[in-house]
Amino acid sequence: MLIRLVKMQFNADFVEEFQENFKALQPQITAFKGCSSVQLLKDKNTENQIFFTISHWEDEADLEAYRCSPLFRETWARLKPNFSTKAEAWSLLAP
Repeated sequence: MLIRLVKMQFNADFVEEFQENFKALQPQITAFKGCSSVQLLKDKNTENQIFFTISHWEDEADLEAYRCSPLFRETWARLKPNFSTKAEAWSLLAP
């Protein structure tokens, strides 16, 4: 299993829209082959501007198929102009 952790920091005026969009997108992401779950978390020490997604994938090929999908590309195109800092991402394996 592959765990994908993505840190995103948004401009304050986009936060509410992002959270609403994520609620709609979460079931679509989870429906992708190899994705068992995706969760949204926010940093407790900021003004709701730093978020993390944690997704669980069967393997890297499934994650890459999602990253090449129209859903991901369209979503990322909407998010990217609203980042206040560059997003960071890690692919993790349990030891």
